[in-house]
Amino acid sequence: MTIFSKIIKGDIPSYQIAQNELFYAFLDIAPLQLGHTLVVPKIEIDKIFDLPNNYLQNYLPFCQTIAKAIEKSFDCNRVSMITVGIDVPHAHIHLIPFKKASDLYFSNIKLQLTSKEFSEIQEKIISNLIS
Repeated sequence: MTIFSKIIKGDIPSYQIAQNELFYAFLDIAPLQLGHTLVVPKIEIDKIFDLPNNYLQNYLPFCQTIAKAIEKSFDCNRVSMITVGIDVPHAHIHLIPFKKASDLYFSNIKLQLTSKEFSEIQEKIISNLIS
C-alpha cells in the first residue's frame, strides 16, 4: 500500500481539498509554492497512463475545479499541472500555482509550513471551490 493509499484511507492525516468517488486531492506537505496540491486516483496504479479510461476521462475535469480555486486563492499567473510520479508508485498530478517557470523546479528548496499555515491554505482553497 502506497503512502497515498494510506492518506486516502485516512490512516495518515492530510489537508484534504476535495474528493469524489474516483479522486482525492490534498495539499503537498513539501510544497514548491503555497497551494501546491496533489490529485491522486483512489485506485493504486503506478503510471498515470495505465489508469482505466473512466479515470483518465474524469481526471482533468476534477483537476480543473481545484486549479481554478487555487488560482483564485493565490497571486499567480496560472496553475501548472505536472506529472512526475517517481517518488511514490501511485499515479498523481501536481497542481502548482506559479509566476515564473523557475517556481516549478522540483530541485528548489521546498517550503516548510506550520500546521496552522497548511490549515489556512486548505480553508482558502476550499472556500474558492464553493464560490
